[in-house]
Amino acid sequence: MTGSDPHETPAGQPSTPPPGPPAPGKVIAVHISYESRAAERGRRPQAPSYFLKPTSSLSSSGAPAVRPAGTELLGFEGEVALIIGAPARQVPLERAWDHVGWITASDDLGLYDLRSNDKGSNLRNKGRDGYTPVGPQLIDARAVDPNSLRVRTWRNGELVQEDTTAAMIFPLVQIVADLSQHLTLQPGDLILTGTPAGASVAVPGDVIEVEVDAPAAEGSPSTGRLVTHIVEGEGSFDPALGSSPSVDDHQREEAWGSREAAGLPPQPSAAEQASEPASEQASEPAPARTLSPALREKLEEVPVAGLAQELRKRGLNNVVIDGVRPQRPGTKLVGTAKTLRFVPNREDLFKTHGGGFNAQKRAFDSVGEGEVLIIEARGETGSGTLGDILALRAQARGAAGVVTDGGVRDDAAVAEIGLPVFSNGAHPAVLGRKHVPWDVDVAVACGGAAVLPGDIIVGDDDGVLVLPPDIAEEVVEAALTKESEDAWVAARVAEGHPVDGLFPMNAEWRARYEQERGRDG
Repeated sequence: MTGSDPHETPAGQPSTPPPGPPAPGKVIAVHISYESRAAERGRRPQAPSYFLKPTSSLSSSGAPAVRPAGTELLGFEGEVALIIGAPARQVPLERAWDHVGWITASDDLGLYDLRSNDKGSNLRNKGRDGYTPVGPQLIDARAVDPNSLRVRTWRNGELVQEDTTAAMIFPLVQIVADLSQHLTLQPGDLILTGTPAGASVAVPGDVIEVEVDAPAAEGSPSTGRLVTHIVEGEGSFDPALGSSPSVDDHQREEAWGSREAAGLPPQPSAAEQASEPASEQASEPAPARTLSPALREKLEEVPVAGLAQELRKRGLNNVVIDGVRPQRPGTKLVGTAKTLRFVPNREDLFKTHGGGFNAQKRAFDSVGEGEVLIIEARGETGSGTLGDILALRAQARGAAGVVTDGGVRDDAAVAEIGLPVFSNGAHPAVLGRKHVPWDVDVAVACGGAAVLPGDIIVGDDDGVLVLPPDIAEEVVEAALTKESEDAWVAARVAEGHPVDGLFPMNAEWRARYEQERGRDG
């Protein structure tokens, strides 16, 4: 900044906005800007990027938004909108907020059916009439901390997005200062600052509501709820004039927020892809690994101690998850592993990875039916690694259970839910005291045992064991056979026979056992 630019805001120039904003000359929108959205998308930008929306796309609270006939993916994105109050050109970071006059709520609507047609400009996708609802009230920017704003979105009354500007990759002041390096921001100009995780698809009949507030500020100022009614349009696109709507599974996944939400089959894991021949890696995604009903039934019957004994015979000694116990005695746990890894808490890492749609929330929000969520907490019991809300979410998704070598918050409430949970005990502290949620669907170390996604997990009152899938059938059959033998031996001991020669069985006792088993069979 040199001071020679005629558009530059001179140092000390008053930046107090007029009583109300003038009509905007331009609407600027930010692409990915929240940590939670970056995690959801699987890509994290190194610098902010932008696109323009026409002012003709603006609408107010209560107005309809039209999904054109023949289209499928009308995406909604609740966002904090900044309204420029004083001209800004080449403003430094420390003065950027002085040029923001007001804050309001916005919904950055977009039609994913047209997203690929404009190669990133978003003109037809997000520029349609009524696709930028804003309002209904304004918050004075001078009355709030730009890092303490909250944005929430409801679809048909259900809260689907919630995050704060403290969890942004690029702070609001950086966005304003960066834009002012490239163009003059004029009073009334709107900046839509990006959406957090949870943005999804609206269909005709839906009602989308967005609210921005500042809970920590005096009086807790709020924009009120910005209401948009989604309606079905009439007519169709003329292909002779230009690109027509089209969608594919990639656009469906991006619009809905995940493959699962879009009703698509899961992608194969990295381990599964690596194990496939190169010629097969481009084929259709493999379904998630599941247990056959017959194998599951056998695993429900066989005790963990019996499995451990058979695995030891095969040279596998390090398959027990040490230190974990069931919340409720008598619990049996059977399922395939889905993994979540925590790393030790470090304040800067928790700031970037602990909020929003973090790895912990992603894991509980995507655990599949029959899966056991395995949490690596390094045996650290000084914090909870799940609580009642996440346990409810896992149960609703059909999870087989949770195993954590850390603690459990809301322990009694979690136990009442009925989800099988094995842990290192109860602890009231929240996650950030000891942990940062880091990875999902990776190899983890839980209770001293290595666990890979898709491993078979079996638990009972003796503890939890990891069963490699490729030898599961033979191990289970051997363990059931041994259980039958042990039951027969126990009956003989109960009759008064000494254990010498009987446990384990010598040739004489073995012959008698085989004879009786053959007669019973």
